[in-house]
Amino acid sequence: MIAAAGVISAVVVAGVAGGLSGDGDAPKPTVTDSSLTMAPPSTGLPPATQAIMSVSTESTVITTNLSQPLGYGSAGEPVGDLQERLTELGFFPGPVDGQFGGLTEKAVWAFEKLVMQVPRGEPTGIVTDEMWQFMQQPIEIQPRRKYSAGEATENHTEVYLPEQVVVFFVNDEAVLISHASSGTGEEWKQEVTIDVGEYGNENGTEPLKRGEIGVSITPGGVFEYDRMIDGLRESALGTLWNPAYFNYGIAIHGALNVPLQPASHGCIRLPLAIGEVFQQYVAVDDQVFVWDGVKEPEFYGEQVPIFNRIDPDYSTTTTTTSTTAPAAAAPATTGPTTTHTPHETQPATTTTELPGTTDPSTTPAGSTTIAPS
Repeated sequence: MIAAAGVISAVVVAGVAGGLSGDGDAPKPTVTDSSLTMAPPSTGLPPATQAIMSVSTESTVITTNLSQPLGYGSAGEPVGDLQERLTELGFFPGPVDGQFGGLTEKAVWAFEKLVMQVPRGEPTGIVTDEMWQFMQQPIEIQPRRKYSAGEATENHTEVYLPEQVVVFFVNDEAVLISHASSGTGEEWKQEVTIDVGEYGNENGTEPLKRGEIGVSITPGGVFEYDRMIDGLRESALGTLWNPAYFNYGIAIHGALNVPLQPASHGCIRLPLAIGEVFQQYVAVDDQVFVWDGVKEPEFYGEQVPIFNRIDPDYSTTTTTTSTTAPAAAAPATTGPTTTHTPHETQPATTTTELPGTTDPSTTPAGSTTIAPS
């Protein structure tokens, strides 16, 4: 698809055509005379599951060039220009200070995955001159579900699990775009701590410890935020920073460890600094759409997650352990048959992590059913 005069809506996908490499090489976008060349969809998924953007070519775009690639550790005016452009597009590179640090790298990852459709495990975080030319085009990230079309609440969140990217929209404008890390699909087993007031310890007077087993799944579907917490929370699934819950104990939250690959126990991890600011764009009852790359969110509706269960081998003298196994080998129940709702957590052996590396949530001990939070 070649952008013509005016504003068009185009599906951005990975492919060899148009200079977007689909063979694992560094992406090489082609921009000629303010026209953007793109390949047709190649994933076999419905078009709505692809990243969407507008490209306007009504006016000539004046661009600058990079004399050398920019990456982690780079510094200077070109980095400041990059940070400013990422911010304009809705990404979060941190302060525009000319220092290419971790936040800037993760913002570049998000751009590569969402706009350039680089596979989620393959972003380089390196900005070449070709990529910089691409980035300077008049790009606008659009929602897959529009408030203006009556498809979503005015403020809503879109979670793209295949890309591991989250976008926060306000009146169809992408106000915050973040790299993310969701559930691994693996089983875990460990001792957990549940704060007073959290699921499983709602009426307690002190933190509760017990052994639990869960499966790290982030279900696709259409949900609504039902609870938001400021600060640090310990739960059956670990530690969360500023969690915004939308599917029982599953939340979007800040985390210290947000790698390229899925790493949570079901929650949606955002870089810790983004965890400090994202709640200003969301509120209780705002919708959350989660794409799993298999079906559209509406196919699932409010899909119930796999619930954690009590570890029958746990005792107060048992030291924390962590095991992983393919999710398919774990018992996938059709309803709550355990003591709490899912969430993400780091193994308890990871004791030096900062707030937000894991998640919370459970139901009263001994309970066999759970009501939605």
